[in-house]
Amino acid sequence: MYRIFINETALIISQFLPSQPQHIQILESQNFEIDKFYHEIQSGKPTGTFALLTSNPGYLFKKIRKSLTLIKAAGGLVENEENKYLFIFRRGKWDLPKGKVDEGEKVKTAAVREVEEECGVRVDAVKAKICNTWHIYKQDGVLILKKTFWYKMKINRTQELIPQAEEDITEARWLGKDEFTLVERNTFPLILEVIRSAGS
Repeated sequence: MYRIFINETALIISQFLPSQPQHIQILESQNFEIDKFYHEIQSGKPTGTFALLTSNPGYLFKKIRKSLTLIKAAGGLVENEENKYLFIFRRGKWDLPKGKVDEGEKVKTAAVREVEEECGVRVDAVKAKICNTWHIYKQDGVLILKKTFWYKMKINRTQELIPQAEEDITEARWLGKDEFTLVERNTFPLILEVIRSAGS
């Protein structure tokens, strides 16, 4: 199963319907066009979760991926010594620190760099990879497919958080699991996917 996000919308490509099918809108996969779907979502058509059911999800996903411009990014879910997690507030939404991978840069290195730059901290350790996410957006008239590599990270000592203002980050905050509802009420489905995948 593949899951692609467009802001508040999730597009699932799968052989079978996931659980809770009553909340999923089925799309015709035969003549599906990702650019047309993107523009319908952006024009205010119903959002939520959509599913493309196909006997060969890998082939359809590859076809969609080839029609878009691919950009790689990396980020992290950072835990401190108090078992709290690092979140940022950017453009009115709670988010996790992440950013583009520079040319020739290793993905894990980029993930650490972005966390450190966006929050003003020093990462002590990179743990297991959490997952990859896929996100579609438009930049300069071109549809972009962003593949983000997510890692668990650890900070072992108290550090002052310095949000990177030039990246429109207005706040960086440590939150315990009992405070995650604050994020869940005002974040993107993609971020919820990372949190769930991390088991946090």
